[in-house]
Amino acid sequence: MTLLVSPRDLPAADLAALLCARICHDLVSPVSALGTALDVLDDPSASDMHDEALNLIRASSAQASAKLEFARLAFGAGTSAPGQVATRELKRLIDGVFGAAKADIVWRVSAPSLSKPASRLLLNLVLLAVESAPRGGEIVVEAASAARMRIHVEGDRIRLLPTTADALEGLEPEQGFDGRSIQPYYTGLMARELGGRAEGLATGESIEFIALTTVDLESEIHANAV
Repeated sequence: MTLLVSPRDLPAADLAALLCARICHDLVSPVSALGTALDVLDDPSASDMHDEALNLIRASSAQASAKLEFARLAFGAGTSAPGQVATRELKRLIDGVFGAAKADIVWRVSAPSLSKPASRLLLNLVLLAVESAPRGGEIVVEAASAARMRIHVEGDRIRLLPTTADALEGLEPEQGFDGRSIQPYYTGLMARELGGRAEGLATGESIEFIALTTVDLESEIHANAV
């Protein structure tokens, strides 16, 4: 596959459209399940399945809510208020979406809080890590500050697609970005806007996603101390 020799920034409208497509794709499953459960409840001949339908509604609505809350910060502004996001809140968002994932997430984030841009970057790195371990494994999330965030992935049949690694560096696939490749591109774009870079490295039986930034560490340390 031929790639552009250097990164290029997508037009804002194209980036927004592709991210919206990605978010809609992630929400299709729980929303469709809600519709299926409601059809069962409306069917008088399926009264014996009403309890299962209600359980499906509860599970699907919780899943949709968790995904929306995650996407609100990972792909949007999160809240209108400026400032820091407590890392315990980031862990709650991650657990809400990926708590039932096949891979176990080990949280070793020592920073008490991160700026919104850094928080958004970390959530997207975790999303990449989970998608790289579809058969399960262990995902270790580390961040002492926004200056260096590292996610280590181990497990059976883990994978780092070449398009994912290239998109992190801003390289566009020959056929253009799509709903899958736009998310690693967006992740790398955020790192570059923070004065650094993000990369994915496959080494033997493990994968690492690393983001290095040059955020204002002094202001971040001050915020964490407040």
